[in-house]
Amino acid sequence: MKAFLDEVAESLVARLGNDLKDCAIVFNNKRPVLYLQQYLAKAIGKPFWSPSFFTVQEFFALSTTLQIADNFTQFFTLYEEYCNILGQEGENPISIEVFYALSQTILSDFAQIDSDLVNAEQLFSELEDIAVIQHQFQFLTAEQQQFLQQFWSTFSVEKRLIQQQNFIRMWRRMPKLYKAFHLALKQKGYTTIGNVYRELAMQLHNNPGFTDVFSKLVFVGFNALSKAETTVFKRWNTDGKALFYFDTDTYYLDDPLQEAGLFLRRNIQQADLPNVLDNSRSFISDQSKTITVYKTQGQTAQAKILDAALSKQYPLLQQSGDAAKIAIILADETLLMPVLQTIPKTFPGTDEEIKLNVTMGYPLAASPVFGLTDLWLTVQEEFISDNKDTVYHHHAEAFLSHPLIIIDSEKRTQLQQKIVQEQFVEVPVDLLASIDATANNFFRRPVTGQETIAFLDSLLQQVLRHLLEQHELKQTDTDLFAAMLKELNRLHDALSEYAPRLSVSFALTLIRKALAGISVPLNGEPLQGIQVMGLLESRSLDFEQVYILGANEGVLPKTASPRSFIPDSIRRAYGLPVPENQDAVSAYMFYRLLQRSEGVHVVYNSQTDETNSGEPTRFLKQLEYESNFSFRYVEHAQTIASQTHEHFEIPKQGEVLAQLNRYLDDGDLFAKKLSATAFTTYMNCPMQFFYKHVAGIKEPEELTENMEANQIGSILHLVLEKFYAALMSESPEITAERIAAYRKVIPQLCKEAFAEVLFKQQQVLEHYNGMQQVILAIVEQYAGVILDHDEQQAPFTILELENKTDYTLSFPITVQGKEVRVNLLGIIDRVDRRNGVVRIVDYKTGRDELKYTNLEDIFKSDTEDQNKALVQTLFYTYIYEQVKGTRAVEPNLYIIRKIRNEGTLFHFSENRSKVILEAEQLQNVKQEFKEKLREKLEEIFNPEIPFRQTEIEDNCLYCPYRSMCGRLS
Repeated sequence: MKAFLDEVAESLVARLGNDLKDCAIVFNNKRPVLYLQQYLAKAIGKPFWSPSFFTVQEFFALSTTLQIADNFTQFFTLYEEYCNILGQEGENPISIEVFYALSQTILSDFAQIDSDLVNAEQLFSELEDIAVIQHQFQFLTAEQQQFLQQFWSTFSVEKRLIQQQNFIRMWRRMPKLYKAFHLALKQKGYTTIGNVYRELAMQLHNNPGFTDVFSKLVFVGFNALSKAETTVFKRWNTDGKALFYFDTDTYYLDDPLQEAGLFLRRNIQQADLPNVLDNSRSFISDQSKTITVYKTQGQTAQAKILDAALSKQYPLLQQSGDAAKIAIILADETLLMPVLQTIPKTFPGTDEEIKLNVTMGYPLAASPVFGLTDLWLTVQEEFISDNKDTVYHHHAEAFLSHPLIIIDSEKRTQLQQKIVQEQFVEVPVDLLASIDATANNFFRRPVTGQETIAFLDSLLQQVLRHLLEQHELKQTDTDLFAAMLKELNRLHDALSEYAPRLSVSFALTLIRKALAGISVPLNGEPLQGIQVMGLLESRSLDFEQVYILGANEGVLPKTASPRSFIPDSIRRAYGLPVPENQDAVSAYMFYRLLQRSEGVHVVYNSQTDETNSGEPTRFLKQLEYESNFSFRYVEHAQTIASQTHEHFEIPKQGEVLAQLNRYLDDGDLFAKKLSATAFTTYMNCPMQFFYKHVAGIKEPEELTENMEANQIGSILHLVLEKFYAALMSESPEITAERIAAYRKVIPQLCKEAFAEVLFKQQQVLEHYNGMQQVILAIVEQYAGVILDHDEQQAPFTILELENKTDYTLSFPITVQGKEVRVNLLGIIDRVDRRNGVVRIVDYKTGRDELKYTNLEDIFKSDTEDQNKALVQTLFYTYIYEQVKGTRAVEPNLYIIRKIRNEGTLFHFSENRSKVILEAEQLQNVKQEFKEKLREKLEEIFNPEIPFRQTEIEDNCLYCPYRSMCGRLS
């Protein structure tokens, strides 16, 4: 079927012939120009002088000698005039930061008022008296007058709320602001595109002869016209100056209920703008094509269907090479990146490239260039909000590892290690700035708004130069750098003229706004390759195969209305655009894509969330009910490859066995010693024991922002060691009075221990952040709980504290019929004597238990009845007794959470009674423990039993080796 622009080209050649070169051809957007040029070349069949091509805004702008003001110029001018009006009312000026959000809405409203030729003074009049409405606004219909009455009836004096009073004050200023704004712009040699439309429609433009150079004005593919456009088009039509090519279909043009034809009916039937092409043509009704509708689960899943859907087109594309007949239309433009990542670079099984042409451009927000700029903006905002000379460690790490920041690898590694070693949650700026010139530039703090933009401009230029020197910059990134620098220069010029003393925080806001919409074209031939575009860019274009992605209700058509101070009822009264108008525009763009296409594929996201209804666009249901089309619904289910966990084991042979046997006592002074912690690690998971204690794979050092439980325990252990070491230096005899008298030093001891455990330094910190203060308070409280208990237990004698060297034992076991000895090591928190009984004291801050079932269950492999605290404490007790040659040593476990209610002795239940582990019961358990210890050690060192993973997956939750085992889920 012949494309719309093909028909336009043939008609123009037939009508205008050689005069075509003197014509101005005007579109809504630039995209159709190349297509029309191609069709004109085909129709003429020889070289020809091209007509002039314009977008409608470009063409209307020729009617004035004034310069179109950019967004920044409009904003600063509006702000100046608004403050002048406030001054006239005796009010204080509004801050520019607060006004910025208001300004975007006001400027949008002013542009709408101008392009639709609304009298601003009448629109913003305060209409509370119905009689005034009826008298002064007789030109409005009864329905429009009713809209006004309904709106202003809510603003009676009795009902006015604070919000309404604020609205009224703002509303009253609008007529003055509107006039002052346009006058101020004109005095500076500027205007707005909306005002250009108004003055051209009212014949007040200052370049009235701008159309004289063209023999004909040709308007192609227009649909929704503003009142200004309608007025101008009607005048040019009356003068015989204009030709209009509307793309119509009787399916929606002749049916007043079809929203897709709303504006074409206004243009052709009400405004009497003649369509050069035939209005009686029917495309949709005369076809019986099939529309394939894909239902997907998830936003990006919509892009994933393309590979399978397009694969049917690949053989045809390879034969014809004409991919331009295929278009991917993104109703939701956020799908661009998933689409680009989904379509393969080459045809399957070949090296032949699949050509793409992306008319939307590559967004800055998806590039590393924006990532670097956004990081800089975030760091600057952090400087302002916290007023500090440090940077949050995540931001520092993001800078150090950013792909566009080229830093000497040795310097980077040293700094990263320093941040972790010294636990810099907040990294000093001086430390970062000292890396090199780029870092110094990045972490500079601007003082003024102008300086803020200058600093960012300087940084980007420095990074750009560095990357170019290293030949490490892609063309797209180069284009994005250039576009950003251009936009920053415009912003800097605007600030130089209007707000030289602007705050840094607001300058950062403006920078974000300025950079938000930047995109650069991707390499591609506009008339070749699969075309990827937004819905608006598809106007006037036709394709054989159309894939529409993001076709959800709420997206197509959009339900979100633009911000406006003009209420809906007043918009309706004055004929300003309302949500139904947007629906009609979306419906037209959707329907005309179907008119000449051979295959239509519509994709929507059925997943419901706060931003998505999960329903397909209602246009599909309308077509299904009204048209001759048939519909094929496909529920796209992506294959989910659930990773099955494969159990594996490490045999004890070769180097593995050699490393394991280093724990055996063979007379080697440097033989390794098996600690209680290593032993219970094996009981928890043999594979974890292998990784940590045999292979020697260390956990990577990490910066701990939120304190881990084991670190709190380490700090507490050190606090108590320091506390009792100080008392022991005077006398090992500990009394309740001595404990109570010395408790005042606990806060200082907590700070000292905090510095040693976290920062490996003796000097306490000068300042503590919020989390660190919380940790100190927790440790103080924990220490207080233990000292409370010790005061009750006093008097007692401290025998030893944190002895890490003396308690080693060569323990005999039998491996494959041969006796060998294992080097065991006990690191005991505290040994004391109370009432003649020697006690082994172990401090615990976690969820340990004093209650246990029996040793048989505890020592089973892959059991959920483990009691690591009991095993470790009995381990220490056994080694102490063997080394000291004593008996009747009592294991005590100080569990912070339970010490007040349960004491410190282990217990079990027998005949529903609680049995404390002491005296004869304790001796029996010690003997049983010795045998269980021997059995487990023989298992550990048996070469025939490999290291296996635990079957209890809860044991893997906090294991640092989870990824190595494949247990990440």
